[in-house]
Amino acid sequence: MIKSTRVVEWTKTALIVLFAISAIVLGWRTRLFNDIVNTIPLFGNVAESMRGMAGTGGETGGVPLKEAARPLCIVITNEDGERYGVRYDTDARNAVYDRTSSIIGEALGSAAALSEISELEWRTALSGLGVYYEYKSPVCLSVLDGWLRARMTEPAEELTTRRIIVAIGDDRSRIYFQDHQSGLFYGADTASAAGKAQELEIYSENGARFAYELGSAGSDNAPYMLIMPDNDHAEVYSVSAGTPMELLNITLAAMGHSSETYRTLPEGEGALRCVGMLFDIILDMRGRAVYRNTDNTVPPEDRQPLSRSEMIERARVITASTIAGTSGNAEVFFAALEYEDEETCSIYFNYFIAGGFVSLLEDGNAARITFVSGLVTEIELIFRTFSFSDDSVRLLPEKQALAAAGGQFALCYPDTGADRLSPTWVRN
Repeated sequence: MIKSTRVVEWTKTALIVLFAISAIVLGWRTRLFNDIVNTIPLFGNVAESMRGMAGTGGETGGVPLKEAARPLCIVITNEDGERYGVRYDTDARNAVYDRTSSIIGEALGSAAALSEISELEWRTALSGLGVYYEYKSPVCLSVLDGWLRARMTEPAEELTTRRIIVAIGDDRSRIYFQDHQSGLFYGADTASAAGKAQELEIYSENGARFAYELGSAGSDNAPYMLIMPDNDHAEVYSVSAGTPMELLNITLAAMGHSSETYRTLPEGEGALRCVGMLFDIILDMRGRAVYRNTDNTVPPEDRQPLSRSEMIERARVITASTIAGTSGNAEVFFAALEYEDEETCSIYFNYFIAGGFVSLLEDGNAARITFVSGLVTEIELIFRTFSFSDDSVRLLPEKQALAAAGGQFALCYPDTGADRLSPTWVRN
């Protein structure tokens, strides 16, 4: 009798285990557990991006944002009116940014309602105690406040800006923006403490000036461009970041396909094609990789639109896991967001080095990530590794370059495929 009872219990246990295994297998096949896996921060956002699942908690879906770009230009004005500007020294720029980003973030997060101000008030703020940031590409305030761990009032979130100032006063601070679309200026009081001023006293005069202060030719068209006194700029080396097979392994790992079944095929001239159940990748000898998502199992009704912040963050995670990890001395920064229609949007990233942007003349941007209804459908990546040479080039002084360009210009490193890149000025 005891033996018979044990057999019955063993049989029950075996059936329970069998049903559990069947449920797990069915869950994986139907992707039941995918959403559970991706609520665990350890797994990151790449897999979530590939399925295009929108967030559930406001503008950022509850996901902490990391900056997808840093300002290329920072200006500090101390209490004595001395101005310190940094533009081409990446290490110095990063050090100043790490010290001052909390000032911008706190002012941004505590800003009262914005109101339009005069250009005279804007210029007064530029000449007084405070911090000035200038980004290479326009950034929507709803994106910028996430990068700086702030939260603005909703009416201001739709503004896009390249320029932002926090002016520190004796009893209050104010924050200012120039709207990129209209060119108008806006300001607001903030709760940022005047005690932040002491953090700026370590910076002293280094000759940086805004173009309108110089009154030279071209300054009317670019009054707030920072003009630096030095004109020596490093030459850099640029090479493909690896063989097609090496870059394939990086791409597969970043997209979560390393353990899946796939086959590789030659594409001619050293190129390689990788075909999987849910993806297709083509890689060439110059480091270009084109990833196409062929997963059609997400029904259209489940493809939810993403906010700008969500798309940029998902695109940043992809570039951080791929080209940013092999870029050497270059940085990979957000460059643009473009809508083709209501459902299709592409996010672009560029390489930046020594305060200049890299122009990949044949391939365009360093990365392009395309979303359709919240689903990543195509990714184009240019894997390049950059390093500094021991040589520098003396360019036309910036005051003269401003006159020659007739306005805004930028430092550029054209990459046409040669190993050595020389800096040059280009109209911006």
